[in-house]
This record gives sequence, structure tokens and C-alpha cells, in this order.
Amino acid sequence: MEQWETLLKAKTDLDEWLEMGAEDPSPEVLEPLAEQVGVLGELLDAVEVGLLLSAPEDKAPAILEVHPGAGGTESQDWAEMLLRMYRRWGENHGAEVELLDYLPGEEAGIKSATLRIEGVNTYGLLKCERGIHRLVRISPYDSSGRRHTSFASVDVYPDAGQEIVIEVREEDLRVDTFRSSGPGGQSVNTTSSAVRITHLPTGIVAQCQNEKSQLRNKETALRILKARLYELEIKRREEERQAEYDGKEAIAWGSQIRSYVLQPYRLVKDHRTKTEITDVDAVLDGDLDKLIRDFLLHQHGQNND
Repeated sequence: MEQWETLLKAKTDLDEWLEMGAEDPSPEVLEPLAEQVGVLGELLDAVEVGLLLSAPEDKAPAILEVHPGAGGTESQDWAEMLLRMYRRWGENHGAEVELLDYLPGEEAGIKSATLRIEGVNTYGLLKCERGIHRLVRISPYDSSGRRHTSFASVDVYPDAGQEIVIEVREEDLRVDTFRSSGPGGQSVNTTSSAVRITHLPTGIVAQCQNEKSQLRNKETALRILKARLYELEIKRREEERQAEYDGKEAIAWGSQIRSYVLQPYRLVKDHRTKTEITDVDAVLDGDLDKLIRDFLLHQHGQNND
């Protein structure tokens, strides 16, 4: 509702400026009118991006890792430039940026670094940064002033927190009761108080017969079942992440998702969306919004195809 009211106010303000502009097309009116068009445009872009982030994990904080490719000090310096870019992006968006791990290079730059960025839709927005980033520039570490090409990889994944919520639907369970086995006492093995729960989609079985209360045994069996499903989910996520790493291309020429050229011309080009930006300094200062938005629109179009 707050987002809707903000859009409505921006549209109302624009309508008022349009009426004034029709009556008095002077610079004093047309300049604020143009500014208000920009304000509404930015708000609509933000709403559009938000609508493209429909996966549950899109709202999660992002864990972002940066690793230099081949090239020694040159690529390690480039990796640190990328690290700074993402920290600035987080700060520009009012996100909480935490440095989880930092391994400096021997001469300059970094050997690896990990950030946790928590804000609005941070994983959904930053997931498009996963891949190989290429830099072309005159190397500050080359006394001959030659042009160098450097590579660094960026990995992004959602921070699920300390717990993964396991939803168990009643229709996915088969609950069987039976008499407890083993030593008796207090009617434990004379009534059908023991409970066995089978999770039908996975075939996982959990049972409990320690309590004389069937309800208590059912609660304990369900807790055991959720723990086993939790472990299964952890393994599944690890396998997906490992498959992602196994299928990852080498951090080298020809595999980049984006190029940042500082010499002989200045240009940032995303090779997936073909988006080009000439203000390289702004991008390296964290202005990634157009690159992110164009990727999300590109991905949405591919999914619909």
C-alpha cells in the first residue's frame, strides 16, 4: 500500500505539472516537469524489478564471494575493485554490508573475500552478478605502461540463515500406531501408543515408542522426521551448489559475463543483455541498477519463451 500511495502521489504531482506546463511552457515550469517525469520513471522501474523477483529466495540476504583469476597481482587488484563496487552498491541501497572473510594479496588486492549484504531483495538483485568479470586497462603495476586484461569471478547465493523451514503437509504423511516393544511398565507395551510416521514423497520414516502417550510419541516422531528432512534439504542444496561449481567455466578469456574497459576507450558491456554503459566510474562506484534491471528483464523474457 505504501508503494502504491507513493506511485499515486508521483503521478498526481506529474499531472499537476503537465497542466501548468500546458498553460505556461516556460523553463521555470518545464524543468520541474521533466524532473517529475524522471521521479515517476524511477519509481515505476523499481516496481517492475520487484515484480520480476518472484522466487522465495529472492528476498533473502546475499552471500557474495569474489575470487581473482589468472594474472597474479593484476587480477587480485581487480578482485578488490569488484569488492569495493559491491560494498558501494549495498551502501547506496541502504543495505547492511558485512565483511565475512578477507584474504589480502601478497602485493596488492585480494586473494578472496566474502560479503553478506542484507537489504530489500538483495539476493534477487545480485544473483545476476554471478559469473566472470573482465577488466581491460593500462596496468598500474606495469612499468612499461602496457594494457592488461584481468579476470575475477563472483559467486552469489542466498543466505538461508541458521535454519531451513521445513513444511510438512498432513496429506504427505502416513501415521501408523502399534504396540511398543521392549520392557513394559505403566502400560507402555500394552496399548497402541507407539507411532510411526512415513513421509510419502521421500519415503523417510520416523518412529517413537518411548512415551506411554500416543500424542507425545507422535510429536517426537514428527520432530525426528523434520530433522531428517532438514538434513535432506541441506544435502540437496549442497549438491546443487557443487553442480554449479562443477559446471563453472574457467576464470579466463571468453567466459566473461561482463567487460569493463578503461583503455583504449571507456565502456562497461554486459555480454548477456548487450547493455552498454559509458560511465565506467559510476558503475565501479556501485551504480549497477540498469545492468541488474536489464538482466532481470532479459531473464524474464527467456523464461517466457
